[in-house]
Amino acid sequence: MSSFEKNLSEGNVAKQLILFSLPFLASNIIQSLYSVADMLIVGRFSGTTSMSGVNLGSQVTLILTNIVVGLCAGGTVLIAQYLGAKRRKDMQETTATLLTTLTMAAIAITVLMLILKKPILHLIQTPAESFAEADRYLTVTVLGLIFIFGYNVFSAVMRGMGDSKRPLYFVLIACITNVVLDLVLVAGLKMGALGAAIATVFSQAVSMITCIVVMIRNDFVFDFKPSSFIIKKEKAVKILKLGTPTAIQNGITSISFMIITTLVNVIGGVNASAAVGVVAKFNSFAVLPAVAMGASISTMCAQNIGAGKWDRAVKTCKIGTVIAFCISGCIFIVAQTSFEHILRLFNDEPEMLKYGVQYIRTFSFDYLLMPFVFCINGLFTGAGHTAFSMVNNMLSAIILRVPVAVIFGLVLNFGLTGVGLGGPMASVGAIILIVVFLISGRWKENKAL
Repeated sequence: MSSFEKNLSEGNVAKQLILFSLPFLASNIIQSLYSVADMLIVGRFSGTTSMSGVNLGSQVTLILTNIVVGLCAGGTVLIAQYLGAKRRKDMQETTATLLTTLTMAAIAITVLMLILKKPILHLIQTPAESFAEADRYLTVTVLGLIFIFGYNVFSAVMRGMGDSKRPLYFVLIACITNVVLDLVLVAGLKMGALGAAIATVFSQAVSMITCIVVMIRNDFVFDFKPSSFIIKKEKAVKILKLGTPTAIQNGITSISFMIITTLVNVIGGVNASAAVGVVAKFNSFAVLPAVAMGASISTMCAQNIGAGKWDRAVKTCKIGTVIAFCISGCIFIVAQTSFEHILRLFNDEPEMLKYGVQYIRTFSFDYLLMPFVFCINGLFTGAGHTAFSMVNNMLSAIILRVPVAVIFGLVLNFGLTGVGLGGPMASVGAIILIVVFLISGRWKENKAL
């Protein structure tokens, strides 16, 4: 067993879960921090037009990243179950297939996005004032997709093996590099959204290259030699079977929020776009306890289910849900009582402050619901039921999130207060379906191996 591998199917459940999830949570916090650094520094030194450009350009990039993260989730579950079942050769072949497939996908998506980026920006009603900034930001981040994808793939593989610490170190390198470059390019050279994009891509490249060097020197399961980049058909089918539903789920979620962004652009223009961009950055922190705990539950449950320890998997889910809810509850209180002060850190434009407070008042109720959605779905994903999570998420996004935002925000003229209702209503619908699936008992069938 290499230094990257750790058995999570033995020992105290609560201790194992906390020790595994904390580095993952810290990694996501740091990753969100350098995303916030872009918006904060751009807002302070380039104004709301550049803030809007960064917000819109990064949302398009985020859709692509979330789809890849979804595909990686299939590899994470498969690797974790193989490790739990002590099937090392299968684990090696899965890793090689995952890295090869997503390298090819990154190249293809980069070419496609360079062709489609401007039509997409027009489609989402990008305000004329911020169109050039959004276009510059998107062009650079699309050219750097191979680095953004690469980091996420390596992190997914390591977490599947039970190693959540090394991804923390690599993202810390990216964060420090990004903040320094933001200060140089945006604050110093006044490059606006373009400078923020260059900082983001360069920092991801440094992180990914460092990651590869460390892996090669520490007997990683994949050696990165050209001859090792292979695709095993059986493993590719399993990765796609497990990962495609999650990729679609992530894509649908991101697209639904993109539709809401379009709605916001129509309602309030640049100031509303900038405000919702700040809320999005705050939200990237607010959802982390639920996301990190859900992903940790997924990996830990996958290893335990692979080892045949279903009771231990259920216990993991229960403990993780309680922890995530307690943290998310505190974040909800901050959002309800102190959000205007947070907005002022980015920019003190009165219209932007007004729109931001309106939106967070209703949207933040989602923070009380997300722990249940992410954590219980983590249990389902660990057992290979990624298709259920996909269907659940698609239904809640299509039937509830977007329609509620349109009806209350635009039709009933509640503005951003109404738009903000879309998030919590979608989570309510998702929880109802989760409870039905739990009661049915069908989640207890292992769909991965």
